[in-house]
Amino acid sequence: MNHTIKVIIPAYNEEHSISHVLQEIPTIVSEVIVVSNNSTDATEEVAHQHGATVLREERMGYGYACLKGLAYIAEQDQTPDIVVFLDGDYSDYPEELTKIVAPIIEQDIDLVIGARDKKLREDGSMTIPQIFGNWLATNLMKLFFGATFTDLGPFRAIKYDRLRSLNMQDKTYGWTVEMQLKVIKKKFTYMEVPVRYKKRIGVSKVSGTIKGAIFAGIKILSWIFKYSFA
Repeated sequence: MNHTIKVIIPAYNEEHSISHVLQEIPTIVSEVIVVSNNSTDATEEVAHQHGATVLREERMGYGYACLKGLAYIAEQDQTPDIVVFLDGDYSDYPEELTKIVAPIIEQDIDLVIGARDKKLREDGSMTIPQIFGNWLATNLMKLFFGATFTDLGPFRAIKYDRLRSLNMQDKTYGWTVEMQLKVIKKKFTYMEVPVRYKKRIGVSKVSGTIKGAIFAGIKILSWIFKYSFA
């Protein structure tokens, strides 16, 4: 059975990296949707030149961009079987998309996270706040819910029907953890696949700033405690 796969890439001022990302996405993908999150550079032009569907979301926030991509998919006559989320900064290896979707196709898993394995991670590719935040969030999820996640990695694949049932709401930094928490709550199946990770092109808009790291941490923890006492 053939599975229709669509990729959503939130991107904010990624003109120097987005072409590399798009060129390395496997051909099994039927459509790549780049959501420009109010970019002020040539991100949109470059993405269009490389064959992506380009949308623009002027409200700033990772979640806003993801929701824009999902709204576009929902309006299509034929919706996909699988949606993959991938960052536009070229820190991931887009060709590993086939590894991430394989458990869904072959084992009927609902959600697959590309876990940024320490052994496969380039030195300096994740900041200290990122590493600590991942450790804290995943350990709290283990403590409160018995979850087995080790990462909040943004490179992930999920069945489209499962994703729609999650009713995703977060507009900013909490998108990834919200998805994982709701999957746990709904008792959907999930697993992690170790992936490589390298230094991104350009400076991170979240982990690259103190303000961004603090707000991301607060948002992630607020989602976990919200669900812990719900």
